[in-house]
Amino acid sequence: MKLVKDVMVTEIIKVSPFATLREALSLMKRHNVKSLVVERQSDHDAWGLITYTNVLKAVIAEDGDIDLLNVYDVCAKPVISVGGSLSLRHAASLMTDHRVKRLLVLADNELQGFVVMDDIMKALLDTID
Repeated sequence: MKLVKDVMVTEIIKVSPFATLREALSLMKRHNVKSLVVERQSDHDAWGLITYTNVLKAVIAEDGDIDLLNVYDVCAKPVISVGGSLSLRHAASLMTDHRVKRLLVLADNELQGFVVMDDIMKALLDTID
C-alpha cells in the first residue's frame, strides 16, 4: 500500500491570514488551484487552509464581501494533518471521518505538502487493471 508521501503535493501556494478574500481568490486563479495553505504567525502556531468551499460559504451563502473579509475570517485553522509515512488507507479514513478533502503533511510542525482525496483515488485506480 502506498504512503501519503508517495502521492502528496509538494508545490504549495501559501497566503497570509491577513490577506483579503479577493487576494486569496486571485492567488487561486493565478496558480489554478482550489485551496491555499494559510501561513502560521509563529513557529508554535497552527497551519490553516482556505478552499473554494470556505469562500463560497462566506461570500455566497452569508452575503460576505471579498474585499472586507480576510482569509483568517473564513479559513479552517487548525487543519487535520498527518505524517508522510501514514498509509493512504488511514489518510482516506481520516478524510471520510472528518468530511474533508485535504490533509496537510507535516514533519515536526513543518509543512511538507498536502494530500488530496483525488490523489488517493488516483492511486487506488492505478492498482486496478
